[in-house]
Amino acid sequence: MLRLSHYLHTLLHPAPLASARPPAGPVVIWNLIRRCNLTCQHCYSTSADKDFDGELSTDEVFTVLDDLYAFGVRVLILSGGEPLLRPDIFTIGRRARDMGFYVGLSSNGTLIDAANVGRIADTGFDYVGVSLDGIGATHDRFRRMDGGFARALDGICLARDVGIKVGVRYTMTEDNAHDLPALLQLVADEGIDKFYFSHLNYAGRGNKHRDSDARHARTRWAMDLLLDACHAHLRAGDPRDFVTGNNDADGIYLLQWAARHYPAEAPALQQRLLQWGGNASGVNVANIDNVGNVHPDTMWWQVTLGNVRERPFSAIWPDTSHPLMAGLKQRPRPVTGRCAACAHLAICNGNTRVRAWQLTGDYWAADPACYLTDAEIGVTPGSYTLPALTPWRRGSIREVQA
Repeated sequence: MLRLSHYLHTLLHPAPLASARPPAGPVVIWNLIRRCNLTCQHCYSTSADKDFDGELSTDEVFTVLDDLYAFGVRVLILSGGEPLLRPDIFTIGRRARDMGFYVGLSSNGTLIDAANVGRIADTGFDYVGVSLDGIGATHDRFRRMDGGFARALDGICLARDVGIKVGVRYTMTEDNAHDLPALLQLVADEGIDKFYFSHLNYAGRGNKHRDSDARHARTRWAMDLLLDACHAHLRAGDPRDFVTGNNDADGIYLLQWAARHYPAEAPALQQRLLQWGGNASGVNVANIDNVGNVHPDTMWWQVTLGNVRERPFSAIWPDTSHPLMAGLKQRPRPVTGRCAACAHLAICNGNTRVRAWQLTGDYWAADPACYLTDAEIGVTPGSYTLPALTPWRRGSIREVQA
């Protein structure tokens, strides 16, 4: 995740570079429940409105919380499915807050209402994030619920009005890119604290989506919109928290933007981005699913590293016996092709490995969603070979959303 607002602030208000302080433990995104009242077409957890067997009990969750805290984890994002469908969500949230975790709630927003928003606030969630896939009918089509946009926006506003920090998550696809300007305006108009722009983590269906020229141009257009919006809010003294995720080439794009607009501050920004270090899957970002399986992040559900019922998270996470984890924890990572030749590998850390694997079968192939030109990353055209795409088998791997 790249904190655009933070780095743009350093351009506007230069300060000495602080020493890097690695987190004591990873951010843990925990899919506590798979049940959901929606059946979104991009769901990575294949949720449905039914109960799923084998989910962790409240006591088991508490045991894992104790282990996570002792291991140094301090940030939890409680997700689903729809976490508000879990009867003990407020008990779990309160326990985590009382222990000292920063606790975020990742919701679709449709179940936040006047009857429960006070309890959400009383639980002490530090942040509530709600996914919006566009405005009105666009969102409703993605979420497969008529009126879903109105309900989700109402939930966001209810949470905002009781003093909870709220944010919008948006994943851009070919089918909803046209709504990005309106969503950015919505964030401004409604006083929403945070906007999280997620690049699409596409799957074996990438034979269809890898229309590189058109898709990469649209990504650059979106990044320009985000940078302009973030910059304008900061200049107006009305900051919003803009972040991007699932494409760590954003850090390099930001650096090149800064070289054009704030050339004197670009070298200091480069040092800050080197400290950031790009993709953190398997290192500073972890996932636990609803039945206790541990994954390198939420997009790696096809790779299970262990189960917290059988072995504590604190024993699973440092284990590098799995070749994926061994590579993810290397610095630099053992990437190949265009990524290996990139002059900015130390900033992006090889970008999103799950995308390369889903499209090529190789963990370490170049990420085909890098939208930077060869000239921008210091690579000689023709000096690398693009990996062959693996055939797509229907239902094998899906488009997914953070």
